[in-house]
Amino acid sequence: MISNSSPQVIVIGGGPAGSTVSTLLAQQGHRVELFEREHFPRFHIGESLIPETYWVLKRLNMLPKMQQSHFIKKYSVQFVGPTGKHSAPFYFTDHKPHECSQTWQVRRSEFDQMMIENAQEHGVTVHQGHRVTEVLTEGEDKVIGVRVADEAGNSREVYADVVVDASGQSSMLINKFKLKVPDPNLNKGAIWTYFEGAFRDEGKNEGATVVLALQEKKGWFWYIPLHDNIVSVGVVGDFDYLFKGRAGHEQTYAEELDRCPEVKRRVSMGKQVDKMRATKDYTYKASRVAGDGWVLVGDAFGFLDPLYSSGVLLALKSGELAAEAISEGLGKGDTSAAQLGKWGPDYLKGMDRMRRLVVEYYDGLSFSRFVRRYPQHLGDITDLLIGDVFKDTYGPTFEAIDAVKAEQANTGSTPF
Repeated sequence: MISNSSPQVIVIGGGPAGSTVSTLLAQQGHRVELFEREHFPRFHIGESLIPETYWVLKRLNMLPKMQQSHFIKKYSVQFVGPTGKHSAPFYFTDHKPHECSQTWQVRRSEFDQMMIENAQEHGVTVHQGHRVTEVLTEGEDKVIGVRVADEAGNSREVYADVVVDASGQSSMLINKFKLKVPDPNLNKGAIWTYFEGAFRDEGKNEGATVVLALQEKKGWFWYIPLHDNIVSVGVVGDFDYLFKGRAGHEQTYAEELDRCPEVKRRVSMGKQVDKMRATKDYTYKASRVAGDGWVLVGDAFGFLDPLYSSGVLLALKSGELAAEAISEGLGKGDTSAAQLGKWGPDYLKGMDRMRRLVVEYYDGLSFSRFVRRYPQHLGDITDLLIGDVFKDTYGPTFEAIDAVKAEQANTGSTPF
């Protein structure tokens, strides 16, 4: 039995998913303790927000802080083909003339710190520098609390009605219960670094995310302008292609720049100001979002290829949906898997719609050409790009994409 001085909810991890679920629960009057193993600020990748984050940020009371920040404003996304041809920018405001269509390019060390401080301001008890060393269970897989250690090595057990795992790709519960399901069709990795003084567009296009395809369908570069005249530039490709039989990250990155002259032109104007970084664990999900007394959110549940910058949106949205299910469950004394995971099916549908868009890109579909041929589907494509994936109206658009692919297969034509 949890005492009145104990938390009702324990959250493992203070990134965007953990900060979101804890803040929303605290807003509902629930006692929440958050344990984060590091001290913020700390480095993290995933710097480009998409417009649908607006609605969760609004519920978190984060919008005024974002609007007053020095983060670069983002109005669009643009694609560059392997020959260097630029698509017309997808301007979000053209499709949805609302303030939500302007978003931001963020340095995650700063954004995440703002989020965790916001959680604390809303009444969450935040413990930084505290590492959860064990998840405590009762019976086969009912979670009842955690064992946590501070930086001095002092260890204690903390019990709660619900434990939320928001510990990112190192997800404790996904490993404990052996829930990880890799995506064999999106077995990718990335190598990236940062440049100062590299090319920046002007005006409304200054903050655009640019996706630049490599030659021979080997992958793509992201090009994300940040504040302080810094640009994040990373290459994404098949795991085997990027990391097997190559001479090292620096050499691989240089070779891939040669495969993408437009990126090489852009970065040649600046200088590299950080080390080369890499990650090799892209696209997976857990076989379930919750169990008795526990919930997975953000990267602790799953991660989707970063092509459309969906990471922070999925973190915020899973945190929001989980908080609603947890709050409802606490109110009626039901912390079963069925109650805590009731949001899972709809969330997975949205995640799968975004995944479909990613797969189509890798299969060679040009969305700008697609909408020129089928202009009636421009709205749906733009909705998907802004992250409005949690609605059931995309059937006709995906049917049109299937028809195009079937036509290509029958005629042997090149992807368009």
